[in-house]
Amino acid sequence: MNKANTQAFKIINPDELYDPRVNGYSHVSIVQPNMRTIHIAGQGGENKNGELSQDFDQQVQQVFYNIQHALTSAQAQLQDIAVLRILVVDHDAEKLQKLTHIMQHLWKNHVFPVCTLIPVPCLALKDMQIEIEATAYTA
Repeated sequence: MNKANTQAFKIINPDELYDPRVNGYSHVSIVQPNMRTIHIAGQGGENKNGELSQDFDQQVQQVFYNIQHALTSAQAQLQDIAVLRILVVDHDAEKLQKLTHIMQHLWKNHVFPVCTLIPVPCLALKDMQIEIEATAYTA
């Protein structure tokens, strides 16, 4: 079994399941007792001024930039994220590849959080192509 330990939670990728790391996520997250829970509302690809790029790559990068700022405000970092819920408008293989590449870069020396990707027809804003909600844990 492939395991990685962090202070607040443990990530497991059982040998009986396929190795999801190539797709930028893990299968199981076990949160240790009495950890501080941080919920990050769904973040879109809009910048501080509410501007939204038309480019999917730019929106994904902005989403993670926004998540990193939200985590910093709670004294946490990307590696403290145990769970991601990703909503993608008009999801396809190309978007998945772009998203996976960015996540592999961001988590390059760390285990990936568990993740669910949900294709959707639209999101809250007209040109919004992606929204990511995160749950992080710290000691």
